[in-house]
Amino acid sequence: MGLMLMLVSPTALAEGIDPPLLTQAMLQQRLEKVKLDQGQPLIDLSDVTIDLRGSSLAETGEPFADYFYRQLRPYLNRPSLQPRLDLRGSEIRGTFRIQPLSLNVPLYGQQLSLLLSNNERKQLERDRRRRSQLQQLSSNLISTSRDSSRSNFQVRLFRGKLLLQETHFLDNVDWSNTFFLGGIEGRGAVFRGEVQAAESRFSQVFNLTQAQFLQPARFHNSIFFTTVVLNRVQFQGDIDFTGAIFEGGANFRSSQLKTFSNFAGSKFMETADFSETTWRDRGDFSKAKFVQVLYFTNAMILDSLSFREAQFLKSVNFREGSFQKLLDFSDAQFTSEAYLNISNLTFDANESQLIGNPGKIGQVLSIPTLQGNENLLINLVRNFRELEQIEDANQVNYKRIILVQRDLFKRVFASNLNTASRETLRQIGFSQAQIQEVLQHRQEQLFSSLSEMLSLETVSLNTYTQVRDRLIAVPPITWKSRLYLGLKLVFITLLLALSRYGTSFALVFGIGAIAIAYFASLFWFIDRYRRLRPQRILPTVYESLCMLVTTGVFVSIGVIDIVQSSPQPGLTLACLGVVMLPIPGLLTLRIYQQGRYHDLMDVSYFVEDGAFRELRLMISRLPIMPRFPFFRDRFEPILCDRRWGWLNYYDFSLNNLLKFGFNDIRLRDRQMPGLIAALAWYQWSLGILYISLLFWTLSRTIPGLNLFLYF
Repeated sequence: MGLMLMLVSPTALAEGIDPPLLTQAMLQQRLEKVKLDQGQPLIDLSDVTIDLRGSSLAETGEPFADYFYRQLRPYLNRPSLQPRLDLRGSEIRGTFRIQPLSLNVPLYGQQLSLLLSNNERKQLERDRRRRSQLQQLSSNLISTSRDSSRSNFQVRLFRGKLLLQETHFLDNVDWSNTFFLGGIEGRGAVFRGEVQAAESRFSQVFNLTQAQFLQPARFHNSIFFTTVVLNRVQFQGDIDFTGAIFEGGANFRSSQLKTFSNFAGSKFMETADFSETTWRDRGDFSKAKFVQVLYFTNAMILDSLSFREAQFLKSVNFREGSFQKLLDFSDAQFTSEAYLNISNLTFDANESQLIGNPGKIGQVLSIPTLQGNENLLINLVRNFRELEQIEDANQVNYKRIILVQRDLFKRVFASNLNTASRETLRQIGFSQAQIQEVLQHRQEQLFSSLSEMLSLETVSLNTYTQVRDRLIAVPPITWKSRLYLGLKLVFITLLLALSRYGTSFALVFGIGAIAIAYFASLFWFIDRYRRLRPQRILPTVYESLCMLVTTGVFVSIGVIDIVQSSPQPGLTLACLGVVMLPIPGLLTLRIYQQGRYHDLMDVSYFVEDGAFRELRLMISRLPIMPRFPFFRDRFEPILCDRRWGWLNYYDFSLNNLLKFGFNDIRLRDRQMPGLIAALAWYQWSLGILYISLLFWTLSRTIPGLNLFLYF
C-alpha cells in the first residue's frame, strides 16, 4: 500500500490531490533506498505529506516529529559526504526546524578534520576570519564570553543541500542560527507560515525563484556567501534583512513586495538587482552599503523608499522606474564614482518627492539624454523648489540646459539621416549596402528616431553605436530654421559660460571683479598718464604701485572664481577677452596716437558731485555730467593730489558697471576727447547687460528675491 502511495503521479498533485502521508514505514523504506546523484547521496522525500505536528507513533508513543528528525539526521551528517535532502513537491505540516538535522561542532580545534570535508573546513575557516563581524551580528552562533576557551565555541552546521521545488510549507519554518554548507534550491516553493532564518550563514547556492512567502520572512543578521536568487518572488508578509551581508550578488528581479520590507544596515558586496520589482508598502535601506551597482530599473514604488545614511560606491540606476510618494536619500554618501541615474523616472502622483541633502543630491543626479526626460526635469526642478533646495533645483536646471545645448549642437552641425547624401553617409561610416537600404527606407517613410535604423537588416548594433553621435533623425530643416537654432545655441552657450545659466553667483561675481578692475585701471591710465612731451603729465610711483597691486588682486580673485565655478573656464575667459580687449584697446591706442593738446590738460577728466557723499543706487545715472550750468557748480574735479585719489577710478568703474557706488563720479562736459567719452559709454552699455545678468542670476539662486526684483 505504501509503495502504491509513493507512485502517485505529479498530474494528480497538480489537480489538487494531497500527496500521500509520510509514515514510519515509508520513511524507513525511502531511507533504505538512498541513491547517488552527481556523486552525492540523495535522500528522496519528494511528493509526500510530512506531518510534524503533535501526532505520536502507535508503537512507542514518540512524537513523529522527533522520530523523523532522529532517523534522518545520521544520513545528513556522514563524514566526507554532502547529501541532498529532496523535498520537491512535498507538503510539510507543522514547524519545519533545521536545527535537529544539523551538527554541532567546535569552531576551532582538531576535531574538524574528522567531521568535515576539506571544502567544508575551508568554508568554516572563512566564517572564522569574519568572527569580529559575527560578534556584532550574531550572539547565538558563536559564544563571546571572555571566560570560555576557544575549544568551547560551537557552531551549528547543516551539511546537506535542500531541494525545495514546488514544496509547500503550511506552517512555520525555522532556519535560524545555522550554517548551511550545501545550499538551498527550489523553484516555486510556498511558505504559508513564518520563515525564521535570523543569523544564519548560506555558503552555497540560495535560489528560491518564483517562491511565495505568505507570512513574514526574517533573515536579519544573516550572511550569504554566494549569489542570492529571489527573482519573481511574492513577499506577502514583512521581510527583514536588517544587518544582512550579501557577499555574492543579490537578485530580486521582478519580485512583489506587498508589505514592509526592511533592509536597514545591510551590505551588498556585489551587484544588487531590484529591477522590475513592485513595492506596495514601505521599503527601508537606511544605513545600507552598496559596493557595486544597485539596479531599480523599471521598478514600481507605490510607497516611500528610504536610503537614509546609505553608502553608494558605484552607480544607482532608477531608469524608467516610477514612484508615488517618497524617495529619500537624506545623508546618503556617494563616492566620486557613484551617481544616481534617474533617466525616464516617473513622478506618478502630486505628492511624489525626491529628497536628499541640500546642495548634494542635485550633483549626483544623472540624466544622459534630453529625449523622453523633459517632464522629468521639470518635475525635479519643481520638486526641489518646493523643498526650498534652490541649489539643487539650479543644478538640475543646469543639467537640462546642457542637454538642450547638446541637442541644439547636433541639430545645427550633425548630418540629418533623412536628407544626408550618399557621400555624407559613406563618410559617417555606412557601407554601400547600408546606404542603399537607408535611402530606400526614407523614400517610403522618413526616420523619426535614430533607433529605427536597427530595424534595417544590414544595420547592426555595432554600426548604430558608431554613427549615432554624428547623426540626427528629424524632418528636413530649412536654412532659416538652422540659423535660428544656431543663434539660440550661441545665446545658451554664452549664458552657460558667463553665469552657468543663472545658477552661479560666484561666476558672475568673478566676471564683475575682473571687469571693474580692468576698466578702473584703464581709466586711471588714460587720465593720469597723458603725455611725455612737451610737458610730462604722469602719475606718482606710489599711485602706480597701488593701482598695479589692487588690479592684480581683483583679477586674481575673479580668475579663481571663474576656474572654480565655470563649466568651461577657457570659454568664459575668452568671452571676457572679446568684450574687454579689442574695442577698449583700439580706442586707447587711437587716444595716444592722436595725442592730447586741448585746454584743461592739467585737470582730471572726471568730476564728482560734491553736494552728496553717500552710498547710492545709480540705475538712471549717465556717465557724462549734464551741461546745465547749475550742475557745474555741484560737480568738482576729483582730487588727484591725495594718497587715496586712485580709489575714485574704481568708484567710477563700479558706477558704470553695477550702477552702484559711493560717489556720483562722471566725465566732465568741457574739453573732453570723444574717444574717452566713447570708452565710458562702452563700459556703461556693458553695465546694462551685466546688471541684467546679475539680477537674473540672483533671482534664481536666492529664494524670494525674484519677488523683490519683479514686484
